[in-house]
Amino acid sequence: MPTATVSNRPLASPARDYGRPRYASCVKASKRMRWDIERDVVRGRDFDYERTFLPTRLSHVDELEFLDAAERRLLGQVQGRTYAYFLGLVERFIGAKVLQLSRRHWPGDPVTLKHQELFRRLEAMLAARMPAGHVTTTDPNAVARFVLGRRTWAVLALTCHIELFTQAHFQQSIALQEDLCPLWKDVFMHHWQEERQQAVLDQLEWAAEHARLDAAERDAAVDDLIEFLDVVDRILQSQAAADARYFVEASARPFTAAERERIGITVLRAYRSQYIVSGVEHPRYSRLLGGMTTAEQIERIMTALRRLLLA
Repeated sequence: MPTATVSNRPLASPARDYGRPRYASCVKASKRMRWDIERDVVRGRDFDYERTFLPTRLSHVDELEFLDAAERRLLGQVQGRTYAYFLGLVERFIGAKVLQLSRRHWPGDPVTLKHQELFRRLEAMLAARMPAGHVTTTDPNAVARFVLGRRTWAVLALTCHIELFTQAHFQQSIALQEDLCPLWKDVFMHHWQEERQQAVLDQLEWAAEHARLDAAERDAAVDDLIEFLDVVDRILQSQAAADARYFVEASARPFTAAERERIGITVLRAYRSQYIVSGVEHPRYSRLLGGMTTAEQIERIMTALRRLLLA
């Protein structure tokens, strides 16, 4: 359950700083931070399947005491594959929205397009070496069409949520766990480097969009954000079930019905923690959201979250 306290103290003149030196400096820093997928990230390497990908703090595999070390490693790799898939999925609509908004300020391809290509490259590498049978349960293009059909305020709220939790995951977990696959760590180090700047830009965009709306439009946008959270949870439910089945089928031994049920429950709990709770609990996100919503709107959001996470 999310435990963050969301302050409803208004943001300090959100539109005043927009388009001024802070925005320009972020754009400049973003342009300087250039890396090439093959030359700087992959560098001719493959993933080390003798190591895990996703840290146990994120994967929760250590909660399954009946798994041995190899099985926990495999389940961490399965979750790591979905982690890359999920980020590639959300980059589809983030990239489209960033490209649309960035035309107001500076030309050129946003970093999100490169990130989409990065995650496509990772999926091809993982598919070549991991056991056959892995499935992704959601069409990224369908999600992008749905999200982009809603209000920009809500799209930016969801975007900032995602960008902040990915940064927290890297800084608090991925960067700190020494036994992870080196290529995996490098992928998310490079992703994090660019996301730091992009997150600031998107927070400024969100504040500026907020300043453009009246109270009724903001209230409707909150409803869109709540709908997004429900859609994300449905994606996680279907993918968690598919990943649990894939892990069981790829394992070298059978599991009891009770063990299979626990694997499914644990994977879903891990995904909800990774992709929903860790963003809601991020202190920066709590301040941003609290500064752009009323107490009644925050209560609506938290009620929706409680309903999802207790389902």
